[in-house]
Amino acid sequence: MNHHYSATRKIDPTYGTHLPDGSTNDNDRVEIGPTQLAFAEWKAAGLTLPNLAGMRQYRLDRLTRNITDRGYGGLLMFDPLNIRYATDSTNMQLWNTHNPFRAVLVCADGYMVIWDYKNGMFLSEFNPLVREQRSGADLFYFDRGDKVDVAADVFSNEVRALIEAHAGGNKRIAVDKIMLHGLRALEAQGFEVMDGEEVTEKSRSIKGPDEILAMRCASNACEVAVKKMEDFARTHVGDGVTCEDDIWAVMHAENIKRGGEWIETRLLTSGPRTNPWFQECGPRITQANEIIAFDTDLVGSYGICVDISRTWWIGDEKPRPDMIYAMRHGVEHIEQNMQMLKPGVMIPELSANTHVLDAQFQKQKYGCLMHGVGLCDEWPLVAYPDNAVPGAFDYPLEAGMVLCVEALVSPEGGDFSIKLEDQVLITEDGFERLTAYEWDVALMGG
Repeated sequence: MNHHYSATRKIDPTYGTHLPDGSTNDNDRVEIGPTQLAFAEWKAAGLTLPNLAGMRQYRLDRLTRNITDRGYGGLLMFDPLNIRYATDSTNMQLWNTHNPFRAVLVCADGYMVIWDYKNGMFLSEFNPLVREQRSGADLFYFDRGDKVDVAADVFSNEVRALIEAHAGGNKRIAVDKIMLHGLRALEAQGFEVMDGEEVTEKSRSIKGPDEILAMRCASNACEVAVKKMEDFARTHVGDGVTCEDDIWAVMHAENIKRGGEWIETRLLTSGPRTNPWFQECGPRITQANEIIAFDTDLVGSYGICVDISRTWWIGDEKPRPDMIYAMRHGVEHIEQNMQMLKPGVMIPELSANTHVLDAQFQKQKYGCLMHGVGLCDEWPLVAYPDNAVPGAFDYPLEAGMVLCVEALVSPEGGDFSIKLEDQVLITEDGFERLTAYEWDVALMGG
């Protein structure tokens, strides 16, 4: 071994054989994770890091308990974020969302098997909770052509044998998202296929202690990236060259630099393109003395989603009075709705008792009041009263849930929107705001 390699074989030479999160301090390891930059920033911020082994065990225990509580023999997952939750391993996550080549089976006794890309089965070997690595769950037409049914029969037979060995042959099995031939093959094996999304969403909704620590770290990294983006915008907007995509690219880059993974949407717009909301970030040259609004939808460090929104006034002039009013109204909406949050409150109560937006903002208000968040936007959804479906979300809030509290203040026919969103942890006696990023001073009238 040469001296250069020996000096750089650790990810971070300031630590020993393991990093502060318990993962191996090996510069050549397969497992992805935070960078030295992220670790240094978290240390400076005084954050406690998660123990990843503990987090992984908690997640598997949650899944197994929810499987057995429902009397199921197992849970079969194809959704890449459910697979991440169960195994903490990744493999071409975005490609996998539209080419489902991975699957994980968690049996009633906790025995976990992953089917992965045939040349990438080693990608989960760092996690001892994954007991077997196989291949053959790719049941989509592009890959299997006119013989998808044959592959599905082989795969379903493997599932049957595993359930016989680890669940006493209990053929009530939950499945989240499966291709048509896969479903038919499981039913041909005699399985009664149950709703796997209900199992995974309920499992993921309560965060364990190490998950909460991971969320704090991811939130910190996201907010640092957002600040870099804000600094860039305030320096370059109005130069006649900088477009929305230039600003958005800063957050992408800063997220990756800290071990973040991807961004799920392109929701950053400027000036009149902020209204109506949900236009995507594009080539518009940004102008001075206009609004920039965005929604991070960011999958960051440890695969944790940080979903916050802010609206900025960029320029030397003062924003218009109607913009300031809308901003204050949006902050009031979030602050008042947040005060309702505590364990035991029923989700329909949140809808019924919401702060009411002015009539001019009703038609274009956001799609929900609040929603869960973890590895992505998750269950539950808290609807506005006029969109609430009786019986859809008759559940109480519980300690360990993390919710995003939303506000879209968007005048119908207007030339601007205010988009705001904070993440909140439900605690044993109330809530804790996880988002620390300040509201824009100019739009608040300062």
